[in-house]
Amino acid sequence: MIIPKEVKNIIDKLKKEGFEAFIVGGCVRDFLIGKEPEDWDIATNAKPEEIQKVFPNSFYENNFLTVTVLTKTKNLKLQEIEITTYRLEAKYSDKRHPDEVKFAKTIKDDLSRRDFTINALALGIKGAKKEIIDPFFGQKDLKNKIIKTVGNPEERFSEDALRMMRAVRFATTLGFQIEENTAKAIKKNSIWLKAISQERIRDEFLKIIMADNAANGVELLRELGLLKYIVPELEEGYGVGQNKHHIYDCYWHSIKALEYSAKKKLNMQVRLASLLHDVAKPRVKAGDGKDSTFYNHEVVGAKMTFEILNRLKFSKKDVEKVTKLVRYHLFYYNVDEVGESSVRRLMRNVGKDSMEELLQVRHADRIGSGVPKAEPYKLRHLKYIIDKVSQDPLSVKMLKVSGNDVINVLKIEPGPRVGQILDVLLGYVLDDPKKNEKEILEEEIEELGKLEDKKLKSLAEKSKEDKVEIENKTDQMTKKKYWVK
Repeated sequence: MIIPKEVKNIIDKLKKEGFEAFIVGGCVRDFLIGKEPEDWDIATNAKPEEIQKVFPNSFYENNFLTVTVLTKTKNLKLQEIEITTYRLEAKYSDKRHPDEVKFAKTIKDDLSRRDFTINALALGIKGAKKEIIDPFFGQKDLKNKIIKTVGNPEERFSEDALRMMRAVRFATTLGFQIEENTAKAIKKNSIWLKAISQERIRDEFLKIIMADNAANGVELLRELGLLKYIVPELEEGYGVGQNKHHIYDCYWHSIKALEYSAKKKLNMQVRLASLLHDVAKPRVKAGDGKDSTFYNHEVVGAKMTFEILNRLKFSKKDVEKVTKLVRYHLFYYNVDEVGESSVRRLMRNVGKDSMEELLQVRHADRIGSGVPKAEPYKLRHLKYIIDKVSQDPLSVKMLKVSGNDVINVLKIEPGPRVGQILDVLLGYVLDDPKKNEKEILEEEIEELGKLEDKKLKSLAEKSKEDKVEIENKTDQMTKKKYWVK
């Protein structure tokens, strides 16, 4: 791994002015494990006003002693680099924010306030040499793949309760284990997550959902007593058995569906829908054993999903998309039973652009059942129908002229000749799309207007036959695309 020149330049300038400067935090952790950091942070003993004197092209708009330097580089990740004065944080009365931020004297003092040992690392640069400052043995925990707090875990979590979710997020994204005492402290203090804003909870939850190991991350939230303060509705399904079509209970079915969508690297909306698609089953369940039923769970589930995502302050766009995917995930389709009109209706309800995502959720649902039936032909046939009904129909509406244009050009009354001329023009355009210009077509209208009724009718019928042939060829190509008959 190479330290970017933009970062080196900032450190060099601070040192030239007589200040200390270190790369700190998560970027050091990522650097040490060979992962490209998302951003680079620097800590220094220079005060904010002193930092701004060194870097006039900067801004300071917070209470945490952090100055943001604008580097003018083309690299988006390095256009803004944060420099923070060594600091200590006093008591956290609200479990979210420090009551007071104080200047610290040394880099080791600054590192002592951080959450986990693997984040309490600093990287110093001395010419071509690099020096790691590691007062809490973070490198050892990196090597052993351990998530462990700096100092007493209960104190760290009482300072900022969101750190409990961060522990799960790091364990999930890095594939690490949470150290025993740290895990115990999370279980003991999980209720304090209620003090955290829904926006901050949402952001951490999404980072877990978007990890490759998302399913294990959600399960770890449940094991540590955190899930009930994030999506308690999901935990309602734990231990709630299903029918003969499933081998997992409601909760584990949802986890397995998420696992599949994460494995396929599907987008955030599909992952959320996969996790929540059966969230209502515990509330609508009737009967027990292999013949139990869950009537209307997709409708109730859509309402619950809407409430969950709004509670977590998701964007309106995400709320609407995920809610629709949950509402219509149970669509019925059999090759010989469901026609094009039903597929069109489904597309209107879900949205043409969301059909592929709906199929992804449906597949995640089937894989998550534990007893998925192989239905490659049915799925391919449905995709073929979706593609077919999505194509613009070949009709005179495609033309840059209308029946009124024919009437105006030829100075005739409405009648069969108008339609016949439009049919012939469509044939011309299908043969050569470049002819679909109003001036060109109006010239053709004048020529066609000179033809006898019999000749015009013959040309119109020939054009209709050609249109049908083109439609058939297009349909055959679409069928071939999906390997259906």
